[in-house]
Amino acid sequence: MELKVIDGKGLVSTSMSASDKLFGREYNEALIHQVVVAYQANARFSNSKQKGRSEIAKSTRKPWAQKGTGRARAGMASSPLWRGGGKIFPNSPDENFTQKINRKMYRASLASILSQLVRENRLTVIDSLAIEAPKTKLLAKKMVDIGFDSARVLIIVGSIDDNLYLSSRNLPNVHVLEAYKADPVSLVCAQRVLVTLDAMRKFEEVLA
Repeated sequence: MELKVIDGKGLVSTSMSASDKLFGREYNEALIHQVVVAYQANARFSNSKQKGRSEIAKSTRKPWAQKGTGRARAGMASSPLWRGGGKIFPNSPDENFTQKINRKMYRASLASILSQLVRENRLTVIDSLAIEAPKTKLLAKKMVDIGFDSARVLIIVGSIDDNLYLSSRNLPNVHVLEAYKADPVSLVCAQRVLVTLDAMRKFEEVLA
């Protein structure tokens, strides 16, 4: 598969040969959905705590007699059916939400997402992305020159230098990642993906 490569002004400068295993895979929606859900679940923190009926500070005395009052029978005021009672299935800070995803499934999902981005013309390869100084306006101008100024852009590079990192922090629609940190959620959520040649080589080393 041949992919066009642009320069810093957004003009096509050359082309590169890309792996069909990585950029020509069929779209597997079920696999991508499973991996995205697992990725978000594994990033989830369990920080809520609720009290069960054994933890409620109420008397365990029976509120009224079992029979003869005409009211529904009740055992104790901490019953989950009562206002102020304990929860039936309380949340615990020890709850584990993690889901296991095999390495082969994870790599296949990334390849499927990248292939779909290529088919939809949302993935662009650039020869290099160098910022002369750590200034936001320099990176913003480069995004305008390339034509990515009005979209949520995910920039994937081989390694992030300080100038690129500092220049991208104040751009709300620009997110920069290194190739080995690219994740399915960031790829799916991005409207446009800009990948450097160095990052493409690392993708093919790891995923192809």
